[in-house]
Amino acid sequence: MMTSETQPIPFFKRAWVQNGLWIIGALAIYLIMRPIMQGDVVRGQVPALQLTSLTGQAFDLSQIKQPTLIHIWAEWCPICEITRDSVESIAKSHPVISIATQSGSDAEVLAYAQQHQMNPQHIINDPNGKLMQAFGTKGVPADFIVDSQGKIQFVEVGFTSGIGLRLRLWWLGLQD
Repeated sequence: MMTSETQPIPFFKRAWVQNGLWIIGALAIYLIMRPIMQGDVVRGQVPALQLTSLTGQAFDLSQIKQPTLIHIWAEWCPICEITRDSVESIAKSHPVISIATQSGSDAEVLAYAQQHQMNPQHIINDPNGKLMQAFGTKGVPADFIVDSQGKIQFVEVGFTSGIGLRLRLWWLGLQD
């Protein structure tokens, strides 16, 4: 008489399967949510908007003449908090226009910027989300990488690494 005993699956194989399923599930959610978050984002020429930073610096988006990052964020957004230091670091070497959407009054956004060592010279307040709507995004953070002719070349909604943003700006710099 033969008996067959079932061998338990070793822990390391079980862990690989579980982790693989989590990764596949997370990827599926990302792929489903990405089009929803991007909404009807603006492509092509950047919207011709005249903006003023928290310190009074004027920005005319139709006059962009070098690769520029337009970063839309909110102070209540946890992903924006994760990407904040990367964007501030990029602003030291590349033009950045940082739009704080639905984050309070100018004074509140300025206080937030000072508390987090952010440069208010490139921060524009968008208290009602109108600039966010002008760019067609439904989620934050949203990053628009614009070339030297004022054309949007790359759009990312959600988490984007600092190195990914830098590489895109670098690539556009090579195109000039």
